[in-house]
Amino acid sequence: ARLVLVGGLGAGVTLALLAGRAPVRWLVGLALLGPLAFADPEEITVVLAASRDVPFWVAVTTGAALAVAVLLAVGYGVLLARPRAGTPHRRVAGATVAALLLAVAVVYAVPGQPGLYGERLLVVLREQADLSGIPAGAPGRAGRDARAAEVYRRLVATAHRTQGNLRRELTRLRLHPTPYYLVNAIETDGGPAVRAWLSGRPEVARVLVSQRLRPLPAAARPARGTLPAPAGPAWNVSLLGADRVWSELGVTGAGIVVGSSDSGVDGRHPALAGGFRGGDDSWYDPWSHTRTPNDQAGHGTHTTGSAVGRNGIGVAPGARWVGCVNLDRNLGNPARYLDCLQFMLAPFPFGGDPFTDGRPARAPDLLTNSWGCPPIEGCDAGALRPATAALAAAGILVVAAAGNTGPYCGSVADPPAPYPDVLTVGAVDRARQLTRFSSRGPTAGGAAKPDLVAPGADVLSAYPGGGYASLAGTSMATPQVAGVVALMWSANPALVGDLARTRQILRDTASPVPVPTGATCGGEGDLVGAGLVDAYAAVRAARAG
Repeated sequence: ARLVLVGGLGAGVTLALLAGRAPVRWLVGLALLGPLAFADPEEITVVLAASRDVPFWVAVTTGAALAVAVLLAVGYGVLLARPRAGTPHRRVAGATVAALLLAVAVVYAVPGQPGLYGERLLVVLREQADLSGIPAGAPGRAGRDARAAEVYRRLVATAHRTQGNLRRELTRLRLHPTPYYLVNAIETDGGPAVRAWLSGRPEVARVLVSQRLRPLPAAARPARGTLPAPAGPAWNVSLLGADRVWSELGVTGAGIVVGSSDSGVDGRHPALAGGFRGGDDSWYDPWSHTRTPNDQAGHGTHTTGSAVGRNGIGVAPGARWVGCVNLDRNLGNPARYLDCLQFMLAPFPFGGDPFTDGRPARAPDLLTNSWGCPPIEGCDAGALRPATAALAAAGILVVAAAGNTGPYCGSVADPPAPYPDVLTVGAVDRARQLTRFSSRGPTAGGAAKPDLVAPGADVLSAYPGGGYASLAGTSMATPQVAGVVALMWSANPALVGDLARTRQILRDTASPVPVPTGATCGGEGDLVGAGLVDAYAAVRAARAG
């Protein structure tokens, strides 16, 4: 899309220069300016280029603008550049310009979406909740639930105590504040002037941009799976030894709930329908406010299928799942990521208030997160740090994708992947070789990442519409590690919430992975972590305590 825009702009400028007269240059320039001036730079990104999203429509409008520029230049050459051509009357020229401007206004106001659409600000406060000294409690879910309830209480109390004055001021200014507690923050309307004012307040640590995607003139086609289900366990499931866990150890993940934050989940898919936990607090869609699980993009259906799907695609087919939509058209923002992480700590019913209606006893046991929040979406390095720390304090394991920006060193960069309390996952192929795209460490702070690797190349899993699809990425590897943890905790429920012991078992039982020749990213741990997760060995070790 960028090439189209640059090419169109260059052609328009060339035509304007050839035209020679200032009025024509202005007309040609204005004809090309529209689609470029009214498209946010964040929207013209490669992650939106896979379907008919903003880059497609910007390219279409730029092509139309180039056609207008060509017509103007040709019209100038035919009507005004001849030796005997007279200068048009000012009224005629004025009427022509007015008609062109009116046409542009109509196009942008009716089928288009003008302006810097919907940007909001995330105001992060200096004071964050003190979560130190929370008792470990009894082993297993009872202790986990007690910790989650105490974490929720402290987070909400801190937000209520510290946000009041600022929220009242933002409400008075009609800036529509939305409070958050998992990170003590407020999302609000506002542009550069409001951001500067907020940044100067003593209680504010920093102000991030919380992007909103522009509505499209026509919705992209929903994703649909076209491949059949596997005849038996998928290759990646067998590579991890998960099928042996089912057949030899009799463990499928029963009794464990996995939380998926992604593009959504096709709740009617035959591999996933039976595993949905149900109730009024197992699905949340902060983007479109849908009431039942659905997925227009497919990414979330695929990742959830790899964790808990049936028909041979999921590592823990006996586990249940809950879902939240934090990606809209493959992009998110800090506030939407917080919406889902808050829901995972303390689920609430449709239309409920996260501050008063949260149910920490209904929190899933662990979370699979095949996403990252880069600067283009509004996050800085520490944007979600208090959130993952709170989830860890509550005994909820956060599993996250390392990213797909390998083979570059230091590419495990986008939150939450670099955080120490997150189990970060890289990707290998069928031959147990590290994939080229899998992000490498160390992190900006020097820590070794990823923690483990799992199959992430050509992984077959569920896709919307009842079919299946094969995808690649650390996004595909991450839910398989979540599935292995579900098997471990199902085999030994006393391990639920014991994040340190769970991590230790995963590291101790991982299989070695050969390091790529010539790789120089710090140590071996910055490439493959502790190695390839081994479901069979991990479950046996979990049973032994």
